[in-house]
Amino acid sequence: MLDRRRVVAGLGATALATLVSNELRAAAIKPDEVSALLVIDVQNCFLPGGSLAVKDGEQVVPVINKIAKTFANVVITQDWHTPGHVSFASAHSGKKPFEAIDLAYGKQVLWPDHCVQGTEGSALSKDLAIPQAALIIRKGFHRDVDSYSAFTEADGKTTTGLAAYLKARKVERVFVAGLATDFCVAWTALDARKAGFETYVVEDACRGIDTQGSLAKAWADMAEAGVKRIQSSDIGSD
Repeated sequence: MLDRRRVVAGLGATALATLVSNELRAAAIKPDEVSALLVIDVQNCFLPGGSLAVKDGEQVVPVINKIAKTFANVVITQDWHTPGHVSFASAHSGKKPFEAIDLAYGKQVLWPDHCVQGTEGSALSKDLAIPQAALIIRKGFHRDVDSYSAFTEADGKTTTGLAAYLKARKVERVFVAGLATDFCVAWTALDARKAGFETYVVEDACRGIDTQGSLAKAWADMAEAGVKRIQSSDIGSD
């Protein structure tokens, strides 16, 4: 025979679990006037057919377009390299893409030529639809230093001015999306934390390159720095 008290207790636990679950689903992050979306390097070179295509990179575009509608503050970045840039394998005799070398500012992964200034490869995806984006930051235009982060070049000291721009607009928290998760997205997120911003990376709005374990390391580094890992579904529109 059923124990009535156990049945009631079980119903109570079920109801409580349902309530907690509903509360978690309802706790969407709602972008406000102190929030900004940073859209990182959604450019032709990183999309299918590009010289440094990120696997499934095109899949971030509709996700970014959707979440961008909830943000009043949007900044877009573009890799904008000179011909013969120091980060290109072709600029170093005998070196191949994805090898690493030591430069004055530290370890540098060498890449195929990509996002050369003014080329079709450097253009933003034609499918991006973010008319309210107020600023485009071009980075990596100094020939002798790479620039993954939207905030600071790879030398760790040359800034793009983005932190000052965001602070002038009273932004307190940033959401990072784009390409690639383990390089420009991660470096941007880490520098955002260093600049004092509450920082979120929208995982399904990013794709990674993942060379030599770089993706796992990037997520570990971001977690250690206090970057929050979320999905686009965690961002509410109301």
